[in-house]
Amino acid sequence: MKWVLIVLGILVGLFAIVYLVGTLLPKSHVATSSAKFKTSPEEVWKIITDFAAAPTWREGLKSMEQLPDRNGHAVWAETSKFGQMTYEITEFDPPHRMVTQIGDDNLPFGGNWSYELSAVEGGTKLTITENGEIYNPMFRFMARFVFGYHGTMDGYLKSLGEKLGEETVIVRS
Repeated sequence: MKWVLIVLGILVGLFAIVYLVGTLLPKSHVATSSAKFKTSPEEVWKIITDFAAAPTWREGLKSMEQLPDRNGHAVWAETSKFGQMTYEITEFDPPHRMVTQIGDDNLPFGGNWSYELSAVEGGTKLTITENGEIYNPMFRFMARFVFGYHGTMDGYLKSLGEKLGEETVIVRS
């Protein structure tokens, strides 16, 4: 019985430490990942903005469904192994810039991704910047120290590279 109480005390203590550290971390963060591709900006743009076809090349993405427009912007719901998430396309400037805003208020996080495409020698540089907020202190701790802020962006860029038949070198900042 004594050992059970000790183990329980340790677990409660660890939970308290994780929660305390999570509350001390800032809610907002900015993370950027980029990669170069041997394809024109127009071709990269065509692929990344064909949302209906994204499940054919994005790893872990099960489906994409277009929803009714919101505030005059296109809205898409994507379903992955983590569930469903809604995105509103708040900026759309072909073939240079697109911004997608998380459109669900009931998630423990929010924010947007901006996609910047620039022509570089021999192809295109795609830079994705996440301006995120994590509301739940436990999730904030996990995102900062376990999952990292770049994981989803890096996966997106790697999947795009595979779609293009290229090895992807990701640069983080």
